[in-house]
Amino acid sequence: MKKDIYIFENGELKRKDNTIYFEGEEKKKFIPIEQTNNIWIYGEVNLNKRFLDYASEKGVCIHFFNYYGYYTGTFYPREHLNSGFVILKQAEFYLDNNKRLNIAKEFIKTAAMNMLVILKYYKNRKADLEEEINIITEKMKMINGAKDINELMAYEGNIRERYYKCFDKIINKPGFEFEKRSKRPPLNKLNSLISFGNSMMYAEVLSEIYNTQLDPRIGYLHSTNERRFTLNLDVAEIFKPIIVDRAIFTILNKNILNESDFMKELNGILLNESGKKKFIQEYNNKLFTTINHAALNSEVTYKRIIRMELYKLQKHITEGKEYKGFVARW
Repeated sequence: MKKDIYIFENGELKRKDNTIYFEGEEKKKFIPIEQTNNIWIYGEVNLNKRFLDYASEKGVCIHFFNYYGYYTGTFYPREHLNSGFVILKQAEFYLDNNKRLNIAKEFIKTAAMNMLVILKYYKNRKADLEEEINIITEKMKMINGAKDINELMAYEGNIRERYYKCFDKIINKPGFEFEKRSKRPPLNKLNSLISFGNSMMYAEVLSEIYNTQLDPRIGYLHSTNERRFTLNLDVAEIFKPIIVDRAIFTILNKNILNESDFMKELNGILLNESGKKKFIQEYNNKLFTTINHAALNSEVTYKRIIRMELYKLQKHITEGKEYKGFVARW
């Protein structure tokens, strides 16, 4: 199975014969490109055209994050599966307000249902979440009545705000209070985890889109405008609660992270290298957790389910098969 490579050191990536080679400040390492899925770069790394041509030839996505852990962009190789027919159908569904709105509503409903899955799990473990569960359930009823994307996004914002307020009842670790959502910069440790994890999920979905015939530039919930990619933002909404948030709850409730894993920067608080590594390990534990998939009657990972979600969306826009988002059973 192909694996992802994470680079935190400063150094240089280059092609060397029929593989790639990383020369860092402290170590040198060959990276077998045939076994590489994605490369995640957190350090200051130099690349040249020869390396990028080779990565493109092998279909390796390269995700870049700056010193502060903010996602800055992706080297998205030359599309090898793109279909003109699929792209035209994607555009058709985007330009038709009703078709676009129906897909966007399904993204939001599915995301909210996965939030409820998380809250009900912790409610069964004695967290006082019944009121929040009831409020989110009521707010979900308003989704179907949304007349446009802006109204729908407002409902999504209200649901997510209520959901985030539940974090303090789930996390049993002093010093990791939620307070309020803050992004650039995150104003506390919990917000830094949410922002870092969400950025990883956006890049994760983008990598999976690359292996389909879909075009990541045409989304439905997030408007296709100045952003280069939007479809990954849409689909990530479904998986953030069941992968990112679960990873956060695990590393905090099991005391895997501590004060030394954070740093104060940009008038905010961010994960340092040790914190990023710890989070990535638990994130991948969740991503590669296997569950029994009823439709397939077999064990599949959540990573595979992301790809399957994209296939379902593609069938919806090309074959008219009704799209229903993935709701976790946990």
